[in-house]
Amino acid sequence: MEKKITIKNGTGINRQKTARTTAQPTDSVPVCPVHKKCGGCCYQGTPYKKQLSLKQRQAAMLLGKYGEVLPIIGMKDPYHYRNKVHAVFSFEKGGHIIAGTYQEGTHKVVSVESCLIDDEKSDAIIRTIRSLLKSFKIKIYDEDTGYGLLRHVLIRRGFTSGEIMVILVAASPVFPSKNNFVKALRKEHPDITTVVLNINDQRTSMILGEKNITLYGKGFIVDSLCGHTFAISPSAFYQVNPVQTEILYQTAMAYAGLTGREIVVDAYCGIGTIGIIAADKAKEVIAVELNPAAVRDARNNARHNKTGNIIFYQNDATRFLNSMQEQKARADVIFMDPPRAGSTESFMESAISLKPKHIVYISCNPETLARDLAYFKQHQYRAEKIQPVDMFPFTDHLETICLLSKL
Repeated sequence: MEKKITIKNGTGINRQKTARTTAQPTDSVPVCPVHKKCGGCCYQGTPYKKQLSLKQRQAAMLLGKYGEVLPIIGMKDPYHYRNKVHAVFSFEKGGHIIAGTYQEGTHKVVSVESCLIDDEKSDAIIRTIRSLLKSFKIKIYDEDTGYGLLRHVLIRRGFTSGEIMVILVAASPVFPSKNNFVKALRKEHPDITTVVLNINDQRTSMILGEKNITLYGKGFIVDSLCGHTFAISPSAFYQVNPVQTEILYQTAMAYAGLTGREIVVDAYCGIGTIGIIAADKAKEVIAVELNPAAVRDARNNARHNKTGNIIFYQNDATRFLNSMQEQKARADVIFMDPPRAGSTESFMESAISLKPKHIVYISCNPETLARDLAYFKQHQYRAEKIQPVDMFPFTDHLETICLLSKL
């Protein structure tokens, strides 16, 4: 029987196996023609084996003093792994429309025909959208003047399901001939399963606005991960490298050592991926997320997966754990997957107050992870295992899973 926690200022909502491999790349490295202008892939031209070596060295240098850093888990095929592709539009001299990405550190648009790490199908859809703009007389949004309609295009593809979502980000809900535009787009790409018009009418650097209008399909896609299916809405957080995410989450579950008797807390739970996967081997999972839209997605995902031993709370994670501690609730394992800025001392203090046997920390920034491991070490939690995973080949980003155990 589930025990619901009464949270102050929060609401309770009841709620393919991938091989673990190290890469064996060749030294023949294709080079993106615009990598110097784009700046997104700092390891362009570097053999993949060398990239892994550099990231291993970085992890050892930053994290080695807290525990043994295991060999990095690389990809068998490190190309075209991104299931989420973003494009922005602009004009070249002569009025020719280009589609691409912002040059690193600027808002200057670099024209990109195809990207070595983007999903190839998504790049093809973006090229088609660019070709349709002139015939449909759709104006490109100008950030300086605020004039124009189309701001961005975002493509999300389920690598397992094959479902594709096209998100047209516009400055106004008035999109000329939108039905014919969608029909023309799907004529070229009939495998598109849904098209969403996202309204962003603010003078902001944020890509997505808050309002979505479904133009075709169901307004979201579904994909599979670790034997579960998850609905992915336009703004939902979902890891961009599905192959490595399987490895990441399988490793996290192994580190948790769940036996069916544990009370698990999934902090920063997003759409519920980690918590729902953990629920298979836990007695009960308690998940917390501040974003109300993510909580709605998580609740639906739990229902769809018939996961009955998980409960979601919409709340700030630190306040939530403090309320648990005040009510003398317990947690045997805590999963934490904070943003790049890492955790906060107040959250870590709250987590420690529950005296969990294990904390499984999934980090996307080894520098902030090192800072947080120092705090945990001071409070009697040691790093038993530190496992780097290369989620973002050709970039300098590094994901790491760390098992912290109470001394």
